[in-house]
Amino acid sequence: MNATMRRVAIASAVVSMAVSLAACGSAKEADNDKSDQKKKTGPLTIGLLLPEDQTARYENFDRPLITKKIKALCAECKVVYVNAKSDTALQQQQVDSMITKKVDAIILDAVDSEAIASSVKKADEADIPVVAYDRLAQGPISGYTSFDNEKVGKVQGEALLKALGNKAKDGKVVMLNGWEADPNAAMFKKGALSVLKGKVDIGKQYDVDRWLADKANEAMNGAISSLGKNNIVGVYSANDTMAGGAITALRSGGVDPLPPVTGQDAELAGVQRILAGTQYMSVYKPYEPEATAAAEMAIALGRGEKPNESNTVDSPTTKGIPATLITPVSLTKDNIKETVIKDGLYKASQICTAKYKAACEEAGLLK
Repeated sequence: MNATMRRVAIASAVVSMAVSLAACGSAKEADNDKSDQKKKTGPLTIGLLLPEDQTARYENFDRPLITKKIKALCAECKVVYVNAKSDTALQQQQVDSMITKKVDAIILDAVDSEAIASSVKKADEADIPVVAYDRLAQGPISGYTSFDNEKVGKVQGEALLKALGNKAKDGKVVMLNGWEADPNAAMFKKGALSVLKGKVDIGKQYDVDRWLADKANEAMNGAISSLGKNNIVGVYSANDTMAGGAITALRSGGVDPLPPVTGQDAELAGVQRILAGTQYMSVYKPYEPEATAAAEMAIALGRGEKPNESNTVDSPTTKGIPATLITPVSLTKDNIKETVIKDGLYKASQICTAKYKAACEEAGLLK
């Protein structure tokens, strides 16, 4: 081979190698080969990282349910719990701490799904599998459990249309969407718009910072000022916390009667507002199956086994992530007894305080 041909061959090889490396760097397949080589028996340490403490569900349901299920599956296993309190940088530090502690697996509900990707990569490089919980974090995630989030938005949109009936075009609908940093918020919005677009007149839309009630209150006040208190016929609120803030603004702004307001998470205050008639609906998401799936995945992955999931999802960075997706339920005054009470989320006595006793009797919750 002459010198020119050798140079061409070497150049071609370099280009081929560069293409291969570039391909490896994009949207990699979920791969559990590392964990397969690390079979482990005996007790495990599972890191549990939840995103915030403003939404009641995380401390009241997710944390105790996940912990209980891990202990049921592995009595000697240890759960190390931290809450990021809506602070992206703090959660990154918490992942670093879990790596330093050499936990066997991490269950992660990300504050910011994109910003946490580098931390997930660090965990993967330390051979610690990460289960994305409720929100699909970016990076080399090993498993994912959540609800069908577009379906959540559709359920909310359908409920709002039902509540509006033939008044759907009589005024404006205000949309209070979730926090942009949460990938679920975009899916809720997409699902809701797939139902509402063309059937209602959307007067104002807001992406509410960190899902906070006071930020939803500010947005709703702005909408009332802009649209007029008599022109708002419905409010799409992506969750119950924001619904509470919106309803406070509607009342203080003199909107009477209150328009139908949606929600999500079946928070106790939300359920009580539904009974009282100030909030139209919420989305009940049975937390136990979601928590169970996360616990089972974390233990399997911590032992070096592949999670037993038939479904897969893709994130912007990783394809083929084993996933469990749970179907949400529309919660209204008519099915509180058959859902949140029957499933043990709340007792009737927790819901039916003195303030709500008459509403509970009317709904048949105290019989």
